[in-house]
Amino acid sequence: QVQLIESGGGLVHTGDSLRLSCAASARILASYIMGWFRQAPGKEREFVGGVSKNGISTLSPDSVKGRFTISRDNAKNTVTLQMNSLKPEDTAVYYCVAGPGWGRYDVWGQGTQVTVSS
Repeated sequence: QVQLIESGGGLVHTGDSLRLSCAASARILASYIMGWFRQAPGKEREFVGGVSKNGISTLSPDSVKGRFTISRDNAKNTVTLQMNSLKPEDTAVYYCVAGPGWGRYDVWGQGTQVTVSS
């Protein structure tokens, strides 16, 4: 079973940028659709981006489009979420996910906290 380990979270100010990284424990990253979710206190978990197995296709919701970019490096077994122009409403725990298809994420990381102060 592959394990996902997120890093890069922290406390930033409105308008700042932050880069989250996700490292897979096994060299099978290329077999999975990868993505990121987030969950803020008292709110439902929200999808914030996904990237295809070959890294060519990406998906993102309107709430982060133009600000967040997801990418992957299968050779390094990593997935990255570049977050720009951060807002206080982006404050959440961010989770790296993997799965066999779009919307079918069955492997989750432990999460990393992102806090954006106003």
